[in-house]
Amino acid sequence: MSGKLAERPELGKCLAYLREGDVLVITRLSRAMRSLKHLLAVADELRERGVGLVVLKQHIDTTTPHGRLVFSVLGAVDEFTRELIVEGTREGLAAARARGRTGGRRRKLTPAQVRHARALYAETGEDGKRRYSVAEIAALLGGVSRTTIYRALDPDDIKRTSTRNQPAGGTPR
Repeated sequence: MSGKLAERPELGKCLAYLREGDVLVITRLSRAMRSLKHLLAVADELRERGVGLVVLKQHIDTTTPHGRLVFSVLGAVDEFTRELIVEGTREGLAAARARGRTGGRRRKLTPAQVRHARALYAETGEDGKRRYSVAEIAALLGGVSRTTIYRALDPDDIKRTSTRNQPAGGTPR
């Protein structure tokens, strides 16, 4: 699991399983710990319990004084790198928003199609019933899903008519 998540049950199980004389072997610091503070706390806990820590990628062995020094320095560098990545991502998203760009998928329906869907949904026949079902509107607008049509419709309109289209038992169709 990602090192940024506070709750990682598998890491917790692993740490609880370790006994004095064991050595915890991990691939890299950034994968195991979410911050320098967390990294140092786990390292202190392991040291107090007599458990060593070996980090394969960075060639760190905390059972030696040299390894503990390298461990602390690289832990700080990993945290700094992560913060730079997060900051850069936020700046990039803000710049994109300023240019009018938004993330996510493109809309399935254009604003004109949304207006058309709402007009079709509002149409009623002489008997007062809806002229087009949501499925029919979806088919008319290029085979989009019914969910897409429901999202395009005015939420207030859906609330007003949802009780009208229910069978006697009160369960929506």
